[in-house]
Amino acid sequence: MELVEAACRGDVASFSELYERHYAAVVGVAYAILGDRHLAEDAAQETFALACRQLQGLRKPAKFASWLAGICRNVAKGLRRRRHRHIPAQAVPDRLDDDERAAVDQAVRQAVMCLTRPAREVVVLHYFAGLSHKRVAAALGISPEAVHGRLVRARRRLGRELKAMGLSQGEDYDVAGKRSTTG
Repeated sequence: MELVEAACRGDVASFSELYERHYAAVVGVAYAILGDRHLAEDAAQETFALACRQLQGLRKPAKFASWLAGICRNVAKGLRRRRHRHIPAQAVPDRLDDDERAAVDQAVRQAVMCLTRPAREVVVLHYFAGLSHKRVAAALGISPEAVHGRLVRARRRLGRELKAMGLSQGEDYDVAGKRSTTG
């Protein structure tokens, strides 16, 4: 909270540190809305630019992460509207071993984009951005228990979606599209 308060007073180094700490979460929130890594990074840049200009108006420094996520949601929705078309779920750049891996990756990303926005956000932030339950909770302004609950429900929904796509015939896949090694 001291870092946020210092940034509110105009300390550029503090704002830079906040940028470093929250960048991955902001990209994750934007990706959950846009489904495109490059657009999500653009949205993150715009989010931090807006946050920098509006920082003095932040009433509750302890809520910085959720305030930032709210700005990001609005920016991402604006980008989506300006594109005047549906943005397809695209793979985050990944090394593909074979055609099957590419198909599984695409199916997982399609299934993730079918989730509700709150479920998509926690899935993207936790599994794709690698944030802990605690960091996801801070970024979204919810409790770690709520993060856990959303992840449990999202995994169930993703399992049903992947099964409907024909991807669970004797093999289980995790949210990141990898074959599960557990029975």
